[in-house]
Amino acid sequence: MDAETKPLVERISLLKVPLDIVPQEHLPDRIFQLLNSEKGENIVLLSLWDLLKARRNREYRSFITSASLVIPISKSLVGGAKFLTGKTPVRYMPFDFIVNLLTILENREFSAYLLGGKQKVLKKTEKNIRQTFPHLRVVGRYPGGFKRQEEALLFLSIRKTAPSLLLVGKGVKGGEWWIARNSSQLNRGLRLWCSDLYDVFAKRRRHPSRGVFDNGLEWIGFCCRNPLLVFRLFPYLRYKFLLLFYKLSKKNG
Repeated sequence: MDAETKPLVERISLLKVPLDIVPQEHLPDRIFQLLNSEKGENIVLLSLWDLLKARRNREYRSFITSASLVIPISKSLVGGAKFLTGKTPVRYMPFDFIVNLLTILENREFSAYLLGGKQKVLKKTEKNIRQTFPHLRVVGRYPGGFKRQEEALLFLSIRKTAPSLLLVGKGVKGGEWWIARNSSQLNRGLRLWCSDLYDVFAKRRRHPSRGVFDNGLEWIGFCCRNPLLVFRLFPYLRYKFLLLFYKLSKKNG
C-alpha cells in the first residue's frame, strides 16, 4: 500500500480493546471524514483505567469498539501497544486534543454544543471558547445535573441546533455511558466526553504541564486531589501482568 492510499487511521487491538494510531498531521482529514458521515460518530479519549473497565464490562467495551476514534491518553497504553504489537500509537494530552479539535472545526466555521458542568462554570467556558475560537459557532449549552424528565427537551435542543460537536463534561449522569445509551436521540455529528474539560476552560483547574504529561506523571496531581487513587497501583500491576501473559502466549487480538 503506497503513501497515497494509506489510511488516515490504523486500528490495533490492545488486550482485546481497540486503539487507534492517528498521526497529528492526519487528524484534520480524519475529523472531516467523520463530519461527512450520515450518522453520529463517537470519539473516545482512552486512559489505562478505561481500557481495564472495557475488559470487564461488555457494554462499555461495545461502546469503545463502535467508536470512530479511540485516542490513547495514557503513557502505559502506548508502552503496552509497542510491547505487544511493535507499533507506537500517538498519545494526546486530553486538553490539547480538544483544542486541536475545536481549531479544526473553527477553520470551517463548524459548530459545538456544550453539555455538562455547573451553570456558572459552563457560562464562563462558553465565553472563553467564543473568545479563543471566534469563528466556532457555539449553538447551545445545557448544564449538568439535569433530571430525566428534562432529557426530552435537551434532545430536542441538540437535534434542532445540529452541532458538529457535542462536548459532554462532568455533571452528566453516566458520562460516556450517557452518550452510548442515548445515541439514537442525538443528531449526527461528533460526540466527545471529557470529565474536567469545563473546569479547565473556566480556569478553575489547571491541566498538567507538557513536561509532566510527556513523562507520564500526571497521575501525581490526580492523587493529590484524591489520595484514594493510589490504590490504582494494584490494577496497574495487573495490567503489566496481562501484557506479559499475552506476550508469552502470543495472544492479543
